Amino acid sequence: MPGILRRFPDRRVARLDDQNPWLLSDATGGSPHEFMAEQQAAAANTRTRWVRPADLEDLEYSPEEYERMLQLYEETLKDIQEGEIVRARVLRVANGAVVLDLGFKSEGQVALDEFSEPPQPGDEVEVYLEHLEDQEGVVVVSKKKADFVRVWEKIREAYEKDLPIEGIVKKKIKGGVTVDIMGVDAFLPGSQIALRRVANVDELIGQKFHFKILKLNKRRRNIVVSRRVLLEAERDRKREELKKDLQVGQLRKGIIKNITDFGAFIDLGGMDGLLHITDMSWGRVGHPSEICKIGDEIEVKILDVDWERERISLGLKQLQAYPWKDVEQRYPLGSRVRGKVVSITNYGAFVELEPGIEGRVHISEMSWTRNVRHPSQIISIGDEIEAVVLRVDPGEEKVSLGMKQTEADPWLSLPAKYPPGTRVRGKVRNLTSFGAFVEVEPGIDGLVHISDLSWTKRVQHPSEVLEKGQEVEVVVLSIDVDQKRISLGLKQVEDDPWYQLCQTYAPGTEWEGKVTRLLEKGVVVDLGNDIEGFVPLSQLAPDREVHEPGEVVKEGVALKLRVMESDPINRRIVLQVTEPLPIAEAGDGAKGPESAEEPGPEGADGTVRAVDEPPGEGDAEGEAPES
Repeated sequence: MPGILRRFPDRRVARLDDQNPWLLSDATGGSPHEFMAEQQAAAANTRTRWVRPADLEDLEYSPEEYERMLQLYEETLKDIQEGEIVRARVLRVANGAVVLDLGFKSEGQVALDEFSEPPQPGDEVEVYLEHLEDQEGVVVVSKKKADFVRVWEKIREAYEKDLPIEGIVKKKIKGGVTVDIMGVDAFLPGSQIALRRVANVDELIGQKFHFKILKLNKRRRNIVVSRRVLLEAERDRKREELKKDLQVGQLRKGIIKNITDFGAFIDLGGMDGLLHITDMSWGRVGHPSEICKIGDEIEVKILDVDWERERISLGLKQLQAYPWKDVEQRYPLGSRVRGKVVSITNYGAFVELEPGIEGRVHISEMSWTRNVRHPSQIISIGDEIEAVVLRVDPGEEKVSLGMKQTEADPWLSLPAKYPPGTRVRGKVRNLTSFGAFVEVEPGIDGLVHISDLSWTKRVQHPSEVLEKGQEVEVVVLSIDVDQKRISLGLKQVEDDPWYQLCQTYAPGTEWEGKVTRLLEKGVVVDLGNDIEGFVPLSQLAPDREVHEPGEVVKEGVALKLRVMESDPINRRIVLQVTEPLPIAEAGDGAKGPESAEEPGPEGADGTVRAVDEPPGEGDAEGEAPES
């Protein structure tokens, strides 16, 4: 019986004889013509049985019929080889797997997560045939490998020809993101996502971009892509175009790319320019974020271009009118204005009169009466105040303002209100080494100099007579409106007792006194009742010559004294010792003279004043008290 028949599924060719079987359909008997008819109808997914040639001895067929029968049968089967991509039909989806009909004796399965979208029964898909049969006789196929093989050639071509390829940012992973390129995952490092570091990568998920393939490894199925390379190339191209067109003075639109404490960077299309904070507004800008927002489009003016350093300076306020033009007409001298306090320094405060125009209120122009040590004692940032224009300098862009000028100067009325000799009561606000400050009116203090505290006692510090917060009665001595000073006297509240004292301590009368201070030219003695006298050096020891007071007396020693001179004009009493002390008693423990407390000028007879001269014009009686 001639003819060559093929045996499935092993596809081994064998001649029809007693040693080789023939694979037939499940038809029981029948002629080869009937067999071919059935194969033409449907042969897929049929059961098979082995038939020996002896079973077909009664059949009559020609070689042509054998060839036709075999051809029709082979058309119903697929010639499948391992390592190929085959098309399959989805039978069902169950238990996380997709069951496929491959046209083979066994069905294939693919994990559902290998599909980007779940397939439906009846859909046709392409899979990669890894093995015809595994240990369990199951066909091993992969959807992911099939996609990889299909896409790989396109990816390889793009890599070799240095062409960009489109992909979708899929998900965030360690060190970067995954990009879906035609169904194949590629790695996009974080440094290659954009020109600058992306703060929030999650915002890019799902977006489509073009990428350049940096690395390709088929064996490891590793694809590394970059978006930054394409952006840099585009930026360089635009930069060259920008260099040809960009000129100082042009108006350009750009996108705000970044904001810092000192300004904002604007993408002009190929190059970034700096919009400095000082060029954002004629007015005060605390931070660039008050004016700019990342991603906004903004129109700016080109102020300067440095191609060598690739720096472009931009301006925004230059698009607005210059606010200092005709400022003198808008703010004439003496006019009252209102503004908001925008800044406070140690020496004053700055007040915004309008955007771009600020005036300064010096600390000395804040109050007529208060001793303002810091502007924050009176005003705060954000306060709206009224002031008077004192000076305008358009060239220096300065406006001087005064707050106290909004009210009448109370010092102008003080001379008429408090003529010299007027008695007033006030509280001691502060004590200094040179006197005491007494409040005459709220915010107006007068100085009682230390020399005006007592007629007779030499006061070394005001605290010996007064206490802070004590209410006292004083006499107005003088008022200096220009220097804002009031001189007061405490001792002037009482009559000058020296004319009466000079009668009591008449020359020739004898008294006892105690040494209180040793000076270079003599000693001061206490005569009682806050009355002091002076004993010259030459009058300390009538029986011997004395070079220093400490040779014969010491502080606290009682002396027998005689009045030599009483001077009510210069308010002094000059004495002499009548009974000298023994040397041993006088010299023990005696202190040296106090050179720093030398009395006033000597008289014709060598005597000196017992108290200091009143303060002169240059004394520090005008210093302000502590608050």
